[in-house]
Amino acid sequence: MHFNLEWLKPNFKLLPVKERMFCALGALLGLAVSSWLSWLILGEFNAWYIAPMGASSVLLFAVPSSPLAQPWNIVVGNTFAALIGVLCAQYIPETTVAFSLAVALAIFVMMSTDSLHPPSGAVAMTAVLGGASVHHLGFKFIAYPVLLNSLLLLGIAIIFNRGIGRHYPQTAQLNTRSKDPTPTQKVGIQPQDIQDVLAHQTELLDISQYQLEDIILQAQQHAQQRSPQAYLCRDIMSRDLITLHAQDAIQQALAKFKQVNLMSLPVVDETGKLLGTLALYEVMEWFQRAADPRAPWEDFVYQIMQRQVVTVQPEQPLIDLIPYFVERSFNYIPVVEQQHLVGMISRADMIAALQQQLLKQQA
Repeated sequence: MHFNLEWLKPNFKLLPVKERMFCALGALLGLAVSSWLSWLILGEFNAWYIAPMGASSVLLFAVPSSPLAQPWNIVVGNTFAALIGVLCAQYIPETTVAFSLAVALAIFVMMSTDSLHPPSGAVAMTAVLGGASVHHLGFKFIAYPVLLNSLLLLGIAIIFNRGIGRHYPQTAQLNTRSKDPTPTQKVGIQPQDIQDVLAHQTELLDISQYQLEDIILQAQQHAQQRSPQAYLCRDIMSRDLITLHAQDAIQQALAKFKQVNLMSLPVVDETGKLLGTLALYEVMEWFQRAADPRAPWEDFVYQIMQRQVVTVQPEQPLIDLIPYFVERSFNYIPVVEQQHLVGMISRADMIAALQQQLLKQQA
């Protein structure tokens, strides 16, 4: 009989080598720097750093998107666990009973306060089994080394994760304009739908509701892209374009805005390479600055244009553009090929294409 070990493995995504190196580097820097700072603050104190921080670093740097790795969890979870551990160490003389009860109570309290952090179980146990140096601290153990270590490691995790482009801490995908779902959510799976399903789950899932929403939304988009009748950007883009040049005077740009009644125009060089965009509101802001004698003088388009521009390719499915027009309220998106501007897609183009697809479905 052949024994297959595959069924023992978790259904877990294996990250690329680069990302795995980032995780390891983050843990290395986080533990080294935070322990060094703890040593500077606490001096020769024997318990200036505690082992559970190693487990916390796995969460903070390897799976920072996990609900168990969020700032509330590491700070509040470790604090409650330390408090419970100290109480058990002081009032329960039998060691086995003390650390067992400390971990059990810590789990209950953390789950009740939505601050579950697995390494906190080791914090509670350390308070009981940490030896004379820990016992001598009493309730000071909560403030240092536990809370001090937690805050230092958390601060480094925030700086490191954001420095490499990760979103940490995780934030909710909410409609910033009202309490309603976002426009995309209104016509798809809404947050309340996910909440209703999760309400019937009897097991704790190591993924947040917001991650589920994002994954489901992306999965819907991938499924829609498989449609054989999907439009491509080249099918609806405008090719006869009105453009600005970087060396154009801002007054010239304003004249073009008046001429064509557009909210934004692309900025190109002599070869047609896209350099940025200039929006009408940026010209209006320039007028306000020009009235201030202390403001630096600006006369050309390149001085006020937006250089960071979202672009798409001609062969890109039109469905890719929906989040920009719907969620981020874009008016236009440039279409580029080898960095050169070849077209523009407006919100009106998108509406016309979507209307055509709806008519096809009805037919």
